[in-house]
Amino acid sequence: MTAGSSVKYSVSVIGASGYSGAELTRLLLKHPTVMLDELYAFSQAGKKVSELYPSLSTDKVYQQYSGQTASDIYFLALPHGEALALVPDLRKAGKTVIDLSGDFRLKSTAEHELFYKQNKASDAVMTYGMPELFRKEIEQAHAISNPGCFATSIILGLAPLFLGGGAAGAVNAVNCTSVSGISGAGRSSKTELSFSEMSENVRAYKVGVHQHTPEIMQSLGSSATDPAFDFTFTPMIGSLVRGIYSVLNVRLDRPADGEKIQALYREFYRNAPFVRVREAMTEVRHVAHTNYCDIHLAHASASGSMVIVTAIDNLLKGAAGQAVQNMNIMLGLDETAGLL
Repeated sequence: MTAGSSVKYSVSVIGASGYSGAELTRLLLKHPTVMLDELYAFSQAGKKVSELYPSLSTDKVYQQYSGQTASDIYFLALPHGEALALVPDLRKAGKTVIDLSGDFRLKSTAEHELFYKQNKASDAVMTYGMPELFRKEIEQAHAISNPGCFATSIILGLAPLFLGGGAAGAVNAVNCTSVSGISGAGRSSKTELSFSEMSENVRAYKVGVHQHTPEIMQSLGSSATDPAFDFTFTPMIGSLVRGIYSVLNVRLDRPADGEKIQALYREFYRNAPFVRVREAMTEVRHVAHTNYCDIHLAHASASGSMVIVTAIDNLLKGAAGQAVQNMNIMLGLDETAGLL
């Protein structure tokens, strides 16, 4: 798709009342080249947007979605499994689709069914929307599967080692520990996510079986069920509202040259406006409310061990912001439109 700056595309969001849907609403309301059409919700249908989110300056009301296809572009911000039933009809109607769930990310049906515990058709796969790795594919696509939040923080932190020509050496093992803000669990009320349970608290969950594991491995050219290197992922939830902080312990097959690897990362992300390779240690507050991913090479040793630290906002670079970034690329717009 190509567009001039004066062209307006109509855009709707299905699942607009959740946290990612609200961030999409905010970004699309101020976007210079699209017109926000309808906001669809289920349990919140009939309510004014401003009732749920007073910070959103709009008089729109959440509508019930029943198969409408009047808009040019549809974002889906639904729980896993729900987009599988809606996307085929949208695609048949010729609509551009960007799905924020995990329903269409994995090429392997077996891995999808293993990690998501749900059946899907073998052809239910869309272009994986990580602009820093798959820009050319995104430019040609009409249907995008937006990456997961943990996956974004980990893949961007590791990609130069796997996809940068092998300059740093082969990777023998990766151990990831990632802390997410509570908003990553969605807006629905759960006792274990209440303030009294999570204040001053951190806990691990889904160790070794988190659903983002196969998309991480897929993006790095491997597989969760037949890995080419030892991989461990420990997701955690902490007492912050938004953000993901990932510490990636890597073992190379040769001494890790810090300066050489730093140069590799800077070259790999030279044309990536939302990735910042930082000299100093990054923190969640450096990226909160932005679409940036910050990466810091914290340690490199003669034994071949490395520590890489990344930080993103889970609701923006990990969800809504990256979705709009993908839309911009699909439409031939400036990648940063509406995101700075």
